[in-house]
Amino acid sequence: MMRIQDMSAKSFGCTSCSGRLGLLGKLKRIMLWLFLVYVSVPVIIKLCPSIQAKLVFLNFMRMPYFIDLKRPLDQGLNHTHNFYLEPEPGLKIGVWHTVPAQMWREAQGKGGDWYDSTLSSTHPVILYLHGNAGTSSLGYHVVTFDYRGWGDSEGSPSEGAMTTDALFIYDRLKRQLDQTPLYIWGHSLGTGVATNLVRRLCDRGSPPDSLILESPFTNIREEARSHPFSMVYRYLPGFDWFFLDTITVNNIRFASDENVNHISCPVLILHAEDDSVVPFYLGKKLYHLASQSKSLSGHKVQFVPFPSSLAYKHKFIYRSPELPNILSDFLGTAHPIAQ
Repeated sequence: MMRIQDMSAKSFGCTSCSGRLGLLGKLKRIMLWLFLVYVSVPVIIKLCPSIQAKLVFLNFMRMPYFIDLKRPLDQGLNHTHNFYLEPEPGLKIGVWHTVPAQMWREAQGKGGDWYDSTLSSTHPVILYLHGNAGTSSLGYHVVTFDYRGWGDSEGSPSEGAMTTDALFIYDRLKRQLDQTPLYIWGHSLGTGVATNLVRRLCDRGSPPDSLILESPFTNIREEARSHPFSMVYRYLPGFDWFFLDTITVNNIRFASDENVNHISCPVLILHAEDDSVVPFYLGKKLYHLASQSKSLSGHKVQFVPFPSSLAYKHKFIYRSPELPNILSDFLGTAHPIAQ
C-alpha cells in the first residue's frame, strides 16, 4: 500500500511539474511573439513611410464613427449650417458655419444665404482649425472645416494641402467680411496648420487680427517624441532614425517654432497643465520663443495656463468659465452680449 501511495505521489509530482513547464513554454512563446512585433513595427514604418504619415494625421479615425456630417443638428448644433466648397476644381471639402448662440432661435430652418448674411453682423468671426465647436457659445461666429481626407472631405491629407485649404477658407471669409474682426484659432495639430497659415498671410502683408493657439507644440518631431504612443519606443536605439526621420521624409514639419519668427499679429496661447497628448512644456516653450521673436515685437503675446486641478486635459479648455473674459481681455473687445 505504501508503495502504491508513493508511486501516486511521484506521478502527481511529475504531472504538476509537466504542467508548469508547459505554462512556461507558452509564456516564452508569447514573449517571443511580442518581441518580434515590437521589433517589426519600427522596421515596417521605416520601409513604408506612408504608414507614419497616417499615424500623424489619423484621418482614418472618426470618433464617433456613425455620424452624418451633413446634419450638424444631430450633434446638438441647431444653429449650424453644413456646406461644401472646392479649394481646387473637382475636390470638395466640408464646412460648418455656426452662428453665435444669441442667434440660434432665428437660425432655425434657415439656409446658406441667411448664414452668409449674418457675417455682416458685429459679432467677430473665428476660423477654427480642427477641434470641437464649443467656442460657438462665446458669442462668435465659428467657421470650421474638415481638411481634405478628413470627415466627408475628398482627397488625401498633407501638410501643404491642409495649409492650402485653410488659406482658401480664410480668403473666402475675408471677402465676405467688411470691418468685422477675423481671428484664427488652432487646436492641437491645427495649431501647426494655423501658424503655417498666419506665416503665409504675414508674408503677403495681410496678417489676421489675432492668432489663438490651443494646446500647441513646437514642431512635429518634438511632439512625436513626447506623444504617449511613442512611449514604448522612446528609448529604443535609433528612435529618431526609425520614427522621426520617417515623418520628415513625408515632408511633415508643422514648425511653429520657426513660424513665430515670421508672424506679426497678436498671439494667445492656451494650454492645460494636465495635457497628456501635447505636453504642457511644449506650449510653454513655444510661448518663450514667440515672446523673443523680432517679428512679434510690439504685438501682444500671452500665455494662459490651466491648472491640472481643472482636468481640462487636451481638449476641454473650452469648458472654462473664464474663457470669455480671457478672450475679451486679450482681443481688446467687449464680450458679445445677447441681442
